[in-house]
Amino acid sequence: MIIIEPHIHMYSRTTDDYQAMYKAGIRACVEPSFWMGSNRRYAGTFFDYFQLILEFETVRARRFGLDHFCAVSLNPKEAENEKLANEVIAGLGEYLDHPRCVALGEVGFNNITPNEEKAFISQLRIAEERKMPVIVHLPHVDKLRGTQRSIEIIKAEGLTRNRIVLDHNTEETIRLSLESGCYAGMTVYPISKLTPERVSNMVREYGSERVTVNGSADWGVSDPLSLVKVVERMSQDGHTGKAMQDVVFNNAMNFYSQSSNWKPELNLVPIDPHQFQR
Repeated sequence: MIIIEPHIHMYSRTTDDYQAMYKAGIRACVEPSFWMGSNRRYAGTFFDYFQLILEFETVRARRFGLDHFCAVSLNPKEAENEKLANEVIAGLGEYLDHPRCVALGEVGFNNITPNEEKAFISQLRIAEERKMPVIVHLPHVDKLRGTQRSIEIIKAEGLTRNRIVLDHNTEETIRLSLESGCYAGMTVYPISKLTPERVSNMVREYGSERVTVNGSADWGVSDPLSLVKVVERMSQDGHTGKAMQDVVFNNAMNFYSQSSNWKPELNLVPIDPHQFQR
């Protein structure tokens, strides 16, 4: 089965991970911009990072047979410095215009603060004006309240809901996310988020329509092969081939196809590492 990884932070992964992903059937991925481990102090630091994931990371991925795309934004974890946040948001256009950018994200809430909400709304409006898909980060703490507030904002702003994925859902929020008309993302981690078993149970209860699954795979204990394990678990649990195809390929393909930049090459061939040039 060919798999699309719709949300993974390859900046924090090794080349061995790319090789393992290709071997497991993952052929394309989307890397949303995220927190780099400490708060940045200058807008230029954000812009250099955006350039890196849009360009160098794409080259690195293609060497190992994966077609790599990005989403770009100011992340909610760094929205409290309002002056800096405004400067970064004002400078997003150049990077949103990049041919490897297929969405705006991750945006949303971390601690559900007024400054986070301002940055969230500003960027949602940019995405709506550009008709871009959006990846919304649901908070890890007080997730239900953050989900409710996110949906309230989306409705109040009159946004195109099928261009929005509400990501990092759990059993507590999945129904709300799906009922909102947005896509609903689920993140699988070995410890801190969902397990393949929980994903399988949620798909059985709520169906596979507009549901995506991702590994995220950032700085913590995470697994770039999470989606492979979801397929294995769903197969063991008797899900249909269509349901499995929906959550690891079809829905991600449909969601990102709303961007004219999304033209994944799913038949890339890894390059002999001896041929790499620095």
